[in-house]
Amino acid sequence: MAALTLDELKTKAASGEIDTVLVCAVDMQGRLTGKRFHVSNFLESAHEETHCCNYLLATDLEMQTPEGFAATSWASGYGDYVMKPDLATMRPVPWLEGTVLVLCDYLDHHHHAPVPHSPRQILQAQVARAAAMGFTPMMATELEFFLFKKSYDEIRASGYRDLEPVVKYNQDYSIQFTSREEHVMRPVRNALYAMGIPVENTKGEAEIGQGELNIRYGDALTACDQHVLAKHAVKEIAHQHGHAATFLPKWHADKVGSAAHIHQSLFADGNNVFHDASGDHSMSKIMGHYVAGLLKYAPDCMLLMAPYINSYKRFVPGTFAPTKSAWSVDNRTAGFRLVGENTKGVRIECRIPGSDMNPYLACAGQLAAGLAGIEEELDLPAPVQGDLYSMDDVAEVPYTLGAATAAFRNSAMLRRALGDDVVDHYTRAAEVEQEDFDRTVTDYEIQRGFERA
Repeated sequence: MAALTLDELKTKAASGEIDTVLVCAVDMQGRLTGKRFHVSNFLESAHEETHCCNYLLATDLEMQTPEGFAATSWASGYGDYVMKPDLATMRPVPWLEGTVLVLCDYLDHHHHAPVPHSPRQILQAQVARAAAMGFTPMMATELEFFLFKKSYDEIRASGYRDLEPVVKYNQDYSIQFTSREEHVMRPVRNALYAMGIPVENTKGEAEIGQGELNIRYGDALTACDQHVLAKHAVKEIAHQHGHAATFLPKWHADKVGSAAHIHQSLFADGNNVFHDASGDHSMSKIMGHYVAGLLKYAPDCMLLMAPYINSYKRFVPGTFAPTKSAWSVDNRTAGFRLVGENTKGVRIECRIPGSDMNPYLACAGQLAAGLAGIEEELDLPAPVQGDLYSMDDVAEVPYTLGAATAAFRNSAMLRRALGDDVVDHYTRAAEVEQEDFDRTVTDYEIQRGFERA
């Protein structure tokens, strides 16, 4: 079973097969928020629209309402947004009985105009910009995560200590060890397939207890919708089996972190315009300009790929997390890796984003940078080969949230592409994250200085 039409939902509601509709929108952090409707009310009116508090696009990870957002505040009274269902996204939720889900766009309550700082709208704006240039952006994301033996409640009660992955070995590509997670991962694959999400595979990743989920490429908006639903499915299905899954990029100082690589290309008339059989590595001039844009504006876009304090703990040499913004041919030490060399599937993989990214924001940033490269007709430098970790003359990615925030705030390119209001909104979100951390006394500080300072 894949996507449902409204008429199909009416039939399933009448037979009693479906009784609940999850009406969901995506928040700043890339999470599903919304309401559970009885199917009768959804069919009566909520399929047209429902409402929510506009603070849903002005909170931190803890759902606190920090000051400093221009879009909404205590002074403005925290009014409403409209949640407008995108009925093309309506689909079953196989792990919840009698339930379907639909994704929504946020609209202004008074004028029904799209809310510009809504993550889905930010991406839609860049997709429209690409379409005006004659391109359809095609993307795929990889989801890396860790699966732990205990439940979220048990781990929280322990103070997040003595975390024990289900698998106790580096299970990269291992069939033997990933069988120990199949009671979770098989339902994940089958549930996503039943939702109409073209899941390709799951596999072990390169750390103790780490896994990866891969979904077939699609247009940019569909790819991001699928990413959010897949991440939600992993967490909920793990919970149903008494386990916890985390997409925190770096859960332990001595462990490799989790990424969310973005594969990207541009199509026109059903063909990959990144491909030119006569070009170096089968890359077209358009692809060269696009990748040059990704390189030039990688610092500007860093915040959209690594939004939290913890995000930056992942960028450690020798851990497959890139620390350089150069490009290379099939080289996993580079921030950007050419994949599908000399084939019609040639594309660029951005390896910078962490597993905590909001896919709509990260992909919008990639499109903004790549399209700027095309508009500016930027020249692509030669690929860098070898171990980029050891190359001092190759540009580094920003290593801290503060540095990434400054690059984002001061990006003329992103202000042109996304708008001043959007840049200011997500700059404030990053400032809130930094301010919260700066007030915190960590275990590290106490253990290091309690007696010796």
